[in-house]
Amino acid sequence: MEGFPFFIPYRVRVADVNYGGHVSNAAILNYFQDARIAFLAAAGSYSELNVGEGCGLIMPEAHVFYRAELFLGDELFIGVRLTNISRSSFELAYRIEREGDVAAEGSTPLVVFDYHARRPRRLGKDFRAALQRFATEETGQP
Repeated sequence: MEGFPFFIPYRVRVADVNYGGHVSNAAILNYFQDARIAFLAAAGSYSELNVGEGCGLIMPEAHVFYRAELFLGDELFIGVRLTNISRSSFELAYRIEREGDVAAEGSTPLVVFDYHARRPRRLGKDFRAALQRFATEETGQP
């Protein structure tokens, strides 16, 4: 996927399709989450609930741009890339492609969050280094 060094394959399931006969808008956010979870794991065995130092991630907003309908059985590739990193947050961009054509794009800012203290925290040194290192590698499929 051009510009997205990390991606996962996905096949559209029955549960993803709405009454209109195409993939629901909520399913697209789930696709982003599946790819994000794989991205974090591949970057260093991280997860949305564990980015080190007792912290996880929260997502304060999500942006989705729908470009084409998707249907049951479609074979997709869902790409993820790091687009921004700051003191306590970072942003991931996503692209969903079917047969090389863009079907959806989006982004999510993610904030490092201490669930015990109930407040944001700075990105840990190891997590920051893993994100930056992973963002520059050509990783392909997990």
